[in-house]
Amino acid sequence: MSTGAPPLPPLPPRRARWPRPLLAGALAVAALTAAPSAGGAPADATPAAAGTARTETPMSSASPVAGVAETQVSLRIPLPASAGSHPAGCDRLSYLRYRSTDGPTASADADRVLVAQPGILEGAGAFDSVARNTVRAAADRGEHIEFWALDRRSNCLEDNTGIATGSVSRAVGYYYEGRRIDGRAFDGFLTSDQVGWLGEVGLEQTVRDQYDLLAAELPDQRLRKEKVLCGGHSLGGVLTGVFSTWDFDGDSATKADAGYNQCAGYFALDTTIAVNLDDLNGGSGTLDGGLLPRGTVPGTDLGYTVVQAGLRSGALPRFLALPAVINPEIMNLLAISGLAARTAPDALSTLQNALPANDNIETTTRTMFSKNAAVFLSGRPTIRDFRLTNEAVLGAFMDDNSAPLSFIQTSVGLFDGGRLADKDFPVSNDVQGSPALFGTEPKAIPDEPDGPLYTWRGFDRVGAPDDPVHRSADGTPFTTAAKEVSDIGELARSLSEQPLDLTEDYFPTKLVTDLALVDDARIARHMAHPEGPTARPVITFVAGDGILADRVPADRNPVVLPGYQHLDVLTAAPVQNDGSRERIATLLSAFGKRP
Repeated sequence: MSTGAPPLPPLPPRRARWPRPLLAGALAVAALTAAPSAGGAPADATPAAAGTARTETPMSSASPVAGVAETQVSLRIPLPASAGSHPAGCDRLSYLRYRSTDGPTASADADRVLVAQPGILEGAGAFDSVARNTVRAAADRGEHIEFWALDRRSNCLEDNTGIATGSVSRAVGYYYEGRRIDGRAFDGFLTSDQVGWLGEVGLEQTVRDQYDLLAAELPDQRLRKEKVLCGGHSLGGVLTGVFSTWDFDGDSATKADAGYNQCAGYFALDTTIAVNLDDLNGGSGTLDGGLLPRGTVPGTDLGYTVVQAGLRSGALPRFLALPAVINPEIMNLLAISGLAARTAPDALSTLQNALPANDNIETTTRTMFSKNAAVFLSGRPTIRDFRLTNEAVLGAFMDDNSAPLSFIQTSVGLFDGGRLADKDFPVSNDVQGSPALFGTEPKAIPDEPDGPLYTWRGFDRVGAPDDPVHRSADGTPFTTAAKEVSDIGELARSLSEQPLDLTEDYFPTKLVTDLALVDDARIARHMAHPEGPTARPVITFVAGDGILADRVPADRNPVVLPGYQHLDVLTAAPVQNDGSRERIATLLSAFGKRP
């Protein structure tokens, strides 16, 4: 296993599941009748911004990493007319730009520019920690790099007004009580029938958006080829692989426009630079039932024509959602939970009592916070029956020793302050289950309803002299210091401080159905440069407890990170428990160093 990197080229100076027969019949009819939908969405709330070609807005942050400047960049790059009716704000592309405060102000003058595609259900804010850590690590060596965290176009549909106030009570009032903020009212979470245009946003639009943004910000293709490192997290690695093969001018004989000629190298964060989903889900070719719960992604065995007709007609959902756990409301609630943990980490949480007891929230909290199947079915005790700090609530939803789904797991510590028990739902600690879906770490849950105040023991306090070392029923500790790498405070900040947030409420279904159908001629004809994924040097960071841990890609310059979970490659603290600098920041910045 290598921990180095090959040299880079030198620089010049919500929905119900359909019964299968019914779905097949509906799609067959749709295939004969559907045309691109003009189905709309709510009108854009900021039409003035839509007319400004480019804006760059400085961001302030409470990040402990000094010497890094952050801005939000937004460019007007309209969707094609074929996408149909859409909000004016969706004619813009945005990213978070991180650079050294001591470095050049122009991106073209930076030593390198790292451009990152987010994973599934992720926004640009997910990269906040790894971006800051990497920029700072390079600056400490005298190198000045930039890190661009891309936001997919679909994030234009999110309304983060409530989160942006910095107040939990105002956020809850805005999203659930009809309260206005600066005269604006929340219009509700969107449904599939409101976003017909999203059925046209798949692979072609996504990679085209990255190309157009790079060309607009760095017009010199030769400079892009020499300075830009392309990469991503999770699904973002596959999108980078597809991008590398894409022919953007429609003439495969010309090479300057080829995706790989926009990049000097590639980086993969718990993923691989690939053109299919095999590595993310053990070779199955789909995320459904592996990385995501079964039923999240529609089946694609009926073929491209029928699937696309289903998206256009509305027979298939235009964004990924389930009735509970995975849907826009729950993604937004993660941000509210992060806001509570950021502003009052040690305070007794009142969020659960402030939220409405609707079916979505109730089913989600029972799924996330049930000791076993009997508790889930009975609904007693509920999360409301426990006294939890705001940090403990966030840890319950996202820590690898509590959260049931691997794609949202981080290693941020463990509950403290009271007795813990094994959490045997939705899968028992005695059964390994599906590591790609549920992760590998034993799950714990508070076991004293109406009892003590459960606090959160941060990653850097696990194993400390005052640690009671909570143990599973078999006598083994739920966690150890070696398994903890991320700061829950920084996770809370990334969820709620960023103008482009960590979560993605409306992930386009077409993006994953296109990837499952990537061999169809209507997609494959654009992927005219199959040499793309191997045409440039690559570095692959593998979370030691993540989705690739049992199949480390030995041929892709892997760096295995012990104790890391799938999200830890984005959220790991700059200084680890052993006092060492975070390894991704060190090695990724070195990968982009000047010769």
